[in-house]
Amino acid sequence: MHFSELYQPITPQTSDKSKAIKLLICDIDGVFSDGRIYLGNHGEELKAFNTKDGFGIKALVASGVDVAVITGRHSEIVKQRMTSLNVTHIYQGQENKVAAYEELKMKLGLEDAQIAYIGDDGPDIPVMKLVGLAVAVADAHPLVKQLAHYTTMLPGGFGAVRELTDLLMLSQGNELITQGSST
Repeated sequence: MHFSELYQPITPQTSDKSKAIKLLICDIDGVFSDGRIYLGNHGEELKAFNTKDGFGIKALVASGVDVAVITGRHSEIVKQRMTSLNVTHIYQGQENKVAAYEELKMKLGLEDAQIAYIGDDGPDIPVMKLVGLAVAVADAHPLVKQLAHYTTMLPGGFGAVRELTDLLMLSQGNELITQGSST
């Protein structure tokens, strides 16, 4: 199966970049979620996550690609969700995402060309300029889309992460996993 049969055509350059990826880094708000934050009267915070994205992350990790999140906000919900998806590299409260990126890159012994990043807004741009594969969600800010090597068909919170995990898995010769535990 080819990626373009499921989503949209990709350039040969995007395909080549995808083959080299050993780490996917994701933003949270606007990528894993639709960017909305629900706040209750008593300070509680709620976010909605898409199970398709969760399934894609689990499949990608099972295929041997590591996954991390770098987010500017701090939320127990994010920690719980990412831990349930076997994401072990969780960087929250990161105003300077580049510092977290450099720490993670050094910790894992990776080169920029081996790292993909998916984002949606201005705080993601500095890291997107460094990575081998920069990806924007469909509803990302126009400046983020201009910088991206690939822009998903699907918006943040509605399967964009799954689209990217499918791209990485298919580009690297892995079959898409269609069965497994709930996410």
